[in-house]
Amino acid sequence: MSRFLQDKNILLGLTGGIACYKSAELARLLVREGAEVFVLMSQAAQQFITPLTMQSLTGHAVATDLFALSHELQIGHIRLADMANAYVIAPATADVLAKLSSGQADDVVTTVALATRAPLLVAPSMNVNMFEHPLVQRNVERLRSAGYRVIPPGEGELACGWHGKGRLAEPAVLLAEVERAVTPQDLAGEKVLVTAGPTREFLDPVRFLTNRSSGKMGFALAAAAWRRGANVILVAGPVTLATPHGVERRDVVSAEDMFEAVKQEFPRATILLMCAAVADYRPAARQNRKIKKQKAAWSLALEPTVDILAAVTPHKEQQFVVGFAAETEQLEASAQGKLQQKGLDLVVANDVSQPGAGMEADFNAAILLDRFGGHLALPLMSKIDLAEAILDRVIELRKRVAGT
Repeated sequence: MSRFLQDKNILLGLTGGIACYKSAELARLLVREGAEVFVLMSQAAQQFITPLTMQSLTGHAVATDLFALSHELQIGHIRLADMANAYVIAPATADVLAKLSSGQADDVVTTVALATRAPLLVAPSMNVNMFEHPLVQRNVERLRSAGYRVIPPGEGELACGWHGKGRLAEPAVLLAEVERAVTPQDLAGEKVLVTAGPTREFLDPVRFLTNRSSGKMGFALAAAAWRRGANVILVAGPVTLATPHGVERRDVVSAEDMFEAVKQEFPRATILLMCAAVADYRPAARQNRKIKKQKAAWSLALEPTVDILAAVTPHKEQQFVVGFAAETEQLEASAQGKLQQKGLDLVVANDVSQPGAGMEADFNAAILLDRFGGHLALPLMSKIDLAEAILDRVIELRKRVAGT
């Protein structure tokens, strides 16, 4: 269950498009994440999916008619507008975009949109030619200027047979946008640079040195920073994780590749979260051909890779730099040394030998040490929750830095 949507009242408006079937999945996801979901349907939407389906998924009566006495007695449309933490209209047809952009309110979906003060999200879905029509694009821009959050449609094969932009955004994307809408935007205006995952240092075309990092912690940090309003660049080593919605991703392989990417992005960043498990050593010489197996013993010469944090922190201006220390012994002493030697503002230390935590796991525990002498021990928790706790600390310390 999500900590972001738990006990939140989310309104879900459906208008007349075939993509209503995706709205059923969105409703299921919202309920799974702890939200109370209240569905509003236009008359046209009911031609594609029944109110009974949506009621079964949400456990709440569906609002379909402004003048339905029974519904108004249970939970009137104005009460719905007042209680909402967010209102998402998905799918939003060309017709409802035109109505909303002109302030028209002739059904329950549009009336509640005018009455609520909650964040309003609209997810257009229609034929590609309709979506690209100048009048529809004008309406989209008018909605943006009025404060609506427009979730762009996806591109692909459409139900009408055309191919192009017009598919309703996937339910997971819509869920992420709703989570962001109900999350305090305390990182708005920040550019957060996150590194994640391992690096690979090749011996020959088929073999390399690497480590067990899955990238889960760094990806959780990137998702959390975007959810809190930041512009996020994620520099990722070789991992199989999907890119968090809203995050710009750059894939790299070696420590040198990661260094070049960080060096390029660091001057424009305001916060660096150096979460990647960068290899400390690489083969002194890379062979162009596969090394053949021999009976004799074989030794491998190694050389240090670039220390990315040590290389970029001397060029720090206003950036807040966070390092990560994965240790198996002397956790605090090692982390304190890293904090001081590399000029960090904060270091996140974790014991990777702890069962069920650290690399490859979904959970972690950490100790946060900062340059002001602060010490914060965080118990075992999901990496999603740990990411939020780390960012809470970053925001708190940045305020302190700004006051010095």
